[in-house]
Amino acid sequence: MTVCVVVIAVTTVSLLSVLFITRTKHRESDQLLLLLCETGQRNLDYYFDSVQKSVGKVADFVEEDLDGLEPEKLQAHMDRVDDYFDVMAYKTNGVLTYYYRIDPEISDTVKGFWYTNLDGEGFVQHEVTDITRYDTEDTSELVWFTVPKYRGESIWLSPYITDNLDVRVISYNVPIYYEGRFVGVVGIEIDYSTMAGQVESIRLYNNGYAFLNDSEGNIIYHPRMDVTTFTEETTPDVPEGLISDSTFLRYRFQGVERKAAWLPLCNGMRLNVSMPVSESNGDWQRLILEIVMASLVVLLILSTLAMYFTGQITKPLQELTEAAEQVDKGNYDFVLDYDRDDEVGRLTDTFKHLAGHMKEHISDLNRRVYVDALTSVKNKGAFARSVEELQNQLVDRRGDMEFAVGIFDCDDLKKINDQFGHEKGDLYLKASSRLICRTFQHSPVFRMGGDEFSVILRNDDYQNREALAEQFERDREALCASTENKWEQVRVSIGIAVYDPKTDKSVQDTVHRADRIMYENKRKTKDARKRKFK
Repeated sequence: MTVCVVVIAVTTVSLLSVLFITRTKHRESDQLLLLLCETGQRNLDYYFDSVQKSVGKVADFVEEDLDGLEPEKLQAHMDRVDDYFDVMAYKTNGVLTYYYRIDPEISDTVKGFWYTNLDGEGFVQHEVTDITRYDTEDTSELVWFTVPKYRGESIWLSPYITDNLDVRVISYNVPIYYEGRFVGVVGIEIDYSTMAGQVESIRLYNNGYAFLNDSEGNIIYHPRMDVTTFTEETTPDVPEGLISDSTFLRYRFQGVERKAAWLPLCNGMRLNVSMPVSESNGDWQRLILEIVMASLVVLLILSTLAMYFTGQITKPLQELTEAAEQVDKGNYDFVLDYDRDDEVGRLTDTFKHLAGHMKEHISDLNRRVYVDALTSVKNKGAFARSVEELQNQLVDRRGDMEFAVGIFDCDDLKKINDQFGHEKGDLYLKASSRLICRTFQHSPVFRMGGDEFSVILRNDDYQNREALAEQFERDREALCASTENKWEQVRVSIGIAVYDPKTDKSVQDTVHRADRIMYENKRKTKDARKRKFK
């Protein structure tokens, strides 16, 4: 029980430790993901916000500067915006192109401007795209112009290949209105690789990374795949679990279970910081393994100590229990060596004294219960008990036993009692008992009551039964011849029957045969006496 308590205690503490570590490490890994995501969000939002503010300032300047849509006024306005936009573009990091385009419906002569900085050496004016070649009502064409025009709001566009330059960009565009009429679009395109570089710099552990997707889950940038090569046919399916309102995600990508934290960006994209679940679990799983190993060692040590110290207590208690079981079976000859001066020692000493007193008491009771008070031989109850024990042995050995039963009857006891009194009759019985005991001194002698005795012959007495019977008759005759008093002249009839497994089914059958033999001898003796005195 002590070991069980130790096992339960150590196991409970270990499980609670594992539960605490698991929760703590999960929380820490989630916090780390969220922290990296928040850092990336701030950096990207700061960058996108700078682009957004630059375009917004230009758009405010454009709408304030417009004072008419006539070609001359529009051209003069375009020159002023050109100078202002140039200043704002230089102040904004990562700008690849900037432009101000006029809707062909407003003017077919004043088209606007488009500046590019492809080599990083500075902005140069580039020939503008011929908008009239496109269906401006189709928002899938010329998206930087058509989408803000028909949505009527400032907008960030998903990555696309810019016109004539064959460069992948993302752009922020603002529609321009004059007296409620759509005039054109101002916008900045930033290099897709600049944004990708910032996302690429977000890393965690060995296989953790960041990526961008839109609100529908479509990948905008991913460090493990070339998004620029995607077509409608080759675009991968959105992993299950990637789109969720929860900040923390679990999804499977390329057969690996991953966890991620995501935050929205100001341009409508979602920044995800992702890592394999196995890597997030690696540290705390090793820690849990160390705790389990330490717990097993502690458990082994504590169990060993508990078993040793409890053994010091339980061993004498076990010996005391075994001694009590022996006493319960009637065996009082046991040995208890524990003698320390403690509770168990005092209990052991008390038990030994109690068992000794009980043994003496039971011996006294046995003497009283199973000993004949007159002759001091065993009584009828002891005979019945001996017959029962002998019968059990007979059953266990399946009849393979050797024993004999002798029955003795004291003749003329009634006459002695009537003529000389019961005291003389008692002397007669005692003399008869002594004669039987002296002859069969290795066998138990029983007084069956009144004038009848019995004896159970085993071992040497059994082997010498015939000689003993003859010796008994000689001693009986010698005793009768040497005494004058009737009560001293022992006249005892004897009958001895040997157990025969062929005819005797029980010990009682042997007893009954011995009794019949005794009465037959008794009858023959009486007949002989009658013939003698005729």
